[in-house]
Amino acid sequence: MSAPAHPGPERDRVEVLGVGVDPVPPEALLDRVGELVERGRRAGERATVAYANVHVLNTAARDPALRAFLAGCDLVYCDGNGVVLASRILGRPLPGRMTGADWIWDLAARAEGRWRLYWIGGEPGVTDAAAERLRERHPGLAIATDHGFHPREGPEDAASLERIRAFDPDIVLVGMGTPTQERWVAARRDRIEAPVVWCLGATADFVSGRVPRPGPRWLVERHEWLSRLVADPKRLWRRYLLGNTVFLARVARQRLAGR
Repeated sequence: MSAPAHPGPERDRVEVLGVGVDPVPPEALLDRVGELVERGRRAGERATVAYANVHVLNTAARDPALRAFLAGCDLVYCDGNGVVLASRILGRPLPGRMTGADWIWDLAARAEGRWRLYWIGGEPGVTDAAAERLRERHPGLAIATDHGFHPREGPEDAASLERIRAFDPDIVLVGMGTPTQERWVAARRDRIEAPVVWCLGATADFVSGRVPRPGPRWLVERHEWLSRLVADPKRLWRRYLLGNTVFLARVARQRLAGR
């Protein structure tokens, strides 16, 4: 994995486990992305957007290539209350977390009649269903989709990139899970002419209804990891029970080292 083709400028990022996270307020996320889109349209610049949550930062802690990719992104925003907590422990609080299942609807509203979206990722049919849900609420939304299970090289991969090029999107959404999606973007960013390529994880699973967001809204907003663990303990217990413990231990070590 290599860094994006056009790394963003240095910013006053909050460093958590060696990864810089932009202190973007939740209500300003789409404004920042919109600036990147307009800059790309006007000046031909290409930007890459990614998120940081506990799983991403735990993975990056043992994956130098992922850390380098995130360092080169133009925007890395907080996608998890665990990262907000870590930033407070480290003395530089982030303003809040933004998850794809929440902001995707606002993105669709803003993009309708304005931006073209291309969504690639998930099992066959999942992004199709997610896009249809968005179009039900925003009929004028220009969005095309593809699944994320093409071979990583060869004719099918080349054909998927050609479909993206032919659609001429303003934003390409890539949802394949970490670190697969970051590796996919790193290897192909220089061949994708869209102003913005945005890693967004498993958002299509939730929007399509394939995976419901479990629990009451207050639990999802405060402890989404717990609601997801309760809904799918067999698959997620290691990520959340072990991963959260390891994450907090790493944050404590960073705090002590900072002292």
